[in-house]
Amino acid sequence: MDYLEEIKEDVKNYIDENNIIITEDNKEEIEEQLNDDLWAEDSVTGNASGSYTFSTYQAEENIVHNLDLLQEALENFGYTDINILEKGAEWCDVTIRCYLLSQAISEVIEEIV
Repeated sequence: MDYLEEIKEDVKNYIDENNIIITEDNKEEIEEQLNDDLWAEDSVTGNASGSYTFSTYQAEENIVHNLDLLQEALENFGYTDINILEKGAEWCDVTIRCYLLSQAISEVIEEIV
């Protein structure tokens, strides 16, 4: 699974569903607003409820080939002593999604404008 591409698709869907118009003049403002809004949007990160997939099995499938990305996200957020087995697969999946959110939003906006 390519997390970045999946998140970009979710960001595009959110923009379309909410009729957000992005222009050269408003792209910085929209990018900031999307970062704020989507951080806690279950359809993009799963951070509001703590799960994007609402399925431990699916979350495990998502992260199984992305453990290096999970490690990168954990280090970026300063989670050096987190027991990911205690936190669970859904928490790990959400962590990766939150970590890539800003990059995904930036790339989507660049594609649109």
